[in-house]
Amino acid sequence: MTERIIDLVVPLAQEATDMRITDTTGQTLESSGAVSLLIGESLLHGDVDSTMRPGIRTSTMATRITTTPTTSCEPGPFANQTDRHHADFSFEDLVRAYFDCRENKRNSQTALIFEQDLEHNLFHLYEELMNGVYAPGKSICFIITHPKPREVWAAEFRDRIVHHLLYNHISPRFYASFIADSCACIPERGTLYAVKRLESKIRSTTQNWSKAAYYLKMDLANFFVSIDKRIVHAKLAEKINEPWWLQLADTILFHDPRQNFEYRGNPVRLNRVPPHKRLGNHPSHLGLPIGNLSSQFFANVLLDGLDQHCKHELHARHYIRYVDNFILLHESSRWLNDAKHDIETWLPKNLSLHVNPSKTILQPIDRGVDFVGQVIKPWHRSTRKRTVNEAIRRISTIPAAELLEVANSYFGLLRQAQHSHHDRALLSNALRRRGYSIKSDLTKTYRRNIQAERKTA
Repeated sequence: MTERIIDLVVPLAQEATDMRITDTTGQTLESSGAVSLLIGESLLHGDVDSTMRPGIRTSTMATRITTTPTTSCEPGPFANQTDRHHADFSFEDLVRAYFDCRENKRNSQTALIFEQDLEHNLFHLYEELMNGVYAPGKSICFIITHPKPREVWAAEFRDRIVHHLLYNHISPRFYASFIADSCACIPERGTLYAVKRLESKIRSTTQNWSKAAYYLKMDLANFFVSIDKRIVHAKLAEKINEPWWLQLADTILFHDPRQNFEYRGNPVRLNRVPPHKRLGNHPSHLGLPIGNLSSQFFANVLLDGLDQHCKHELHARHYIRYVDNFILLHESSRWLNDAKHDIETWLPKNLSLHVNPSKTILQPIDRGVDFVGQVIKPWHRSTRKRTVNEAIRRISTIPAAELLEVANSYFGLLRQAQHSHHDRALLSNALRRRGYSIKSDLTKTYRRNIQAERKTA
């Protein structure tokens, strides 16, 4: 009888114990109980042994609708029985993707459902991928209103694991060719990295604020809903030479979440999203869902073309981009104006994107450069005033149950700016008015001791 060995090689607090299971074909498999040990003794009854019998496979997962429509822009099915490419990844890779996925999603509903029968669900997902029958499931759509109304499409937890699996395998080869000034959704290149790098470039251009210079700030119009998936596919194919991984990337890229989704929230909020920003109002080959790791990565792959054009064809020495916002610096305003016309012509021809003219700014640097939530002025970098006012408003009105986490997150945000003491003092005063104590250096607040207050009263 053939045996397949599956090794869960992950950091564990204790050594994993081996156990045997029987799959649907009657073959004996060996699997580790390592994953189940991680989720607590109370969940051990949901392991593979308790849900699998010879000839029958059952699961405690919630019922999923996995109908995936075939659209005209889709290059083809993920795989079929007659032409199946080799899936060169291990179960260990899938487990690693699971741990990456759950890092910030541990308490979501789909994550909890998936973890109720964790080892079985992981193994079932592994079999789907290996057999070439994986298809994305249902998405969750909801509306956020801050900083402005927009749709968010969140994939199921199991699909997010697949996103991380693909990302872990292919992202290093793309990141190796990205310029250092591409700062969005890249490890260790967040907003603080972006604003510090821009400040350094400004100091270089102005020779420590002793010389006049200009900046050109541009923004792409309706970026995520305007992304052409066919162009992204062509750029992915340039660096993914393994057929199975390219097919997996296409399966994720060309999946249309509008065909199988659940809307959550007040339906009235849908009307607050402008029609041209709704994914449902665009053809199937246009638009990526905001809210998935894969969408962020694909957006960077697409806009790497813009980065390379600005650096190597325009020869822009000082250029930086964060998602769809980018800035060019130069001593000459005429040079920047010529660069503006070049970019406005190049983008539609090569990436099928357009610049938002209402958000294009060309002005002297010493007036202040607003970028990723901070304002850089001569010898001064502070948080955007609108962000500070919004922080104080929220602190003054949100329920007490949410106040501690929100307040400390705002303290962390304000601390990123060099000159933030005054802003943190304003935030501290708003918290004191609600009876909260503040650390002496104005960097955090503490949970109120209600019982001690009652005893004192």
